[in-house]
Amino acid sequence: MTEQQPAPENPEGDEPIKQRKNGLYPAVSDELAENMKSGWADTELRDLRPIAQAPDTARRRAGLSARFPGERLVIPAGNLKTRSNDTEYSFRASTEYVYLTGDQTQDGVLVLEPTNAPEGQSAHEATLYLLPRSDRENGEFWLDGMGELWVGRRHSLSEAEQLYGMPCKDVRELADALREATGPVRGVRGHDAGIEAALTDKVTAERDEELRVFISEQRLVKDAFEIAELQKAVDSTVRGFEDVVKVLDKAEATSERYIEGTFFLRARVEGNDIGYGSICAAGPHATTLHWVRNDGPVRSGELLLLDAGVETHTLYTADVTRTLPINGTYTDLQRKIYDAVYEAQEAGIAAVKPGAKYRDFHDAAQRVLAERLVEWGLVEGPVERVLELGLQRRWTLHGTGHMLGLDVHDCAVARTETYVDGVLEPGMVLTVEPGLYFQADDVSVPEEYRGIGVRIEDDILVTEDGNRNLSDGLPRTSADVEAWMANLKG
Repeated sequence: MTEQQPAPENPEGDEPIKQRKNGLYPAVSDELAENMKSGWADTELRDLRPIAQAPDTARRRAGLSARFPGERLVIPAGNLKTRSNDTEYSFRASTEYVYLTGDQTQDGVLVLEPTNAPEGQSAHEATLYLLPRSDRENGEFWLDGMGELWVGRRHSLSEAEQLYGMPCKDVRELADALREATGPVRGVRGHDAGIEAALTDKVTAERDEELRVFISEQRLVKDAFEIAELQKAVDSTVRGFEDVVKVLDKAEATSERYIEGTFFLRARVEGNDIGYGSICAAGPHATTLHWVRNDGPVRSGELLLLDAGVETHTLYTADVTRTLPINGTYTDLQRKIYDAVYEAQEAGIAAVKPGAKYRDFHDAAQRVLAERLVEWGLVEGPVERVLELGLQRRWTLHGTGHMLGLDVHDCAVARTETYVDGVLEPGMVLTVEPGLYFQADDVSVPEEYRGIGVRIEDDILVTEDGNRNLSDGLPRTSADVEAWMANLKG
């Protein structure tokens, strides 16, 4: 990685250009500074087409506008976060910002300014505040660590207006404008400290939370663009799972990291990234729900619980889990446990339909798992007693699913009454993912159960007449999994 040098004073003698990090530069001669100003071609992009989701983001902003008339709304993308010293994590714009704009650039801010429009028209004018192209006249483009010769070209404000369908202005002027603004304001917190500081004494935590909750609830029902992106994410994820099966012999010779890296390659080639830390849990690690260290051995005869999802270039993520026999064949006990989880998942998926309570699919899956645990003599029945006391949770542990979208656990701050205690509607997308986990040190179960963990997870779209499994490209029954693995291994 090339180490950038700290910037000198502005060659024009005005204010120093913005520096990324502290340090000393060798002096820049007047001749070099002057030379760098000229000899560059015009690269302005004209006649750009709007992004595919522009009509959808406009409609979403209109819904937000109708909910908060007469109030200024401020939704930041966020800033880079330092990983170590002078290196940063890859930037990922805030979900609220992406949902309402389609833009993903750092430091961007969406502002909805209230207007005096007649009733029935939009109560706000939306403006996107962005960093413009690096200034070549003052040397910013090559002297600033965030200049375009260091980190790459960004869109001009006029280009951004074509892409996102709204006026765009220089974000560097926004903080001062917000300080001087009057009237009620709401903002999304936690992403841009500079913008939040400019809003001090203008906002309250309670009012800001109402804004965040509303945007979260807006996302409960997906539009056609979002559903198509989720299907794209799932399809790439299916191919990533196939990639893993093909290299299980190499993983056995190395570690779970080989599985992690193999799936990550597919995510980066076909999408933006992974949607969350991949869980590549072999053997007893499969009993740890969020095993993301992925540094353990991969052994023939044991199971691999792979929970992973590709994130698309528009930031929608899949979330799929399969529990695979590393050598291609389940043992009798592994199959018994796997088949019980599959039966529970089937019951859960069947309960996903419009008008059903959100909790119904969880309850249906939990009942099946409780029945099997009683049948196997691992917990004392009857089943109704087990469910009433939650005794099955020693081995089931987690909820059976969650909403899915721009976040893997989407709509997370929606109110309980509209989400967990709500009713399913067409367009909602959720996971159904029951599991059984017998910890390696759980002496309450027979020794042969210990260290076995099984989860099966699919991404389910609620349709007008039932549901559609977006991830049905991956087999689910134990027999189909074995046949699929045998075919991939040749």
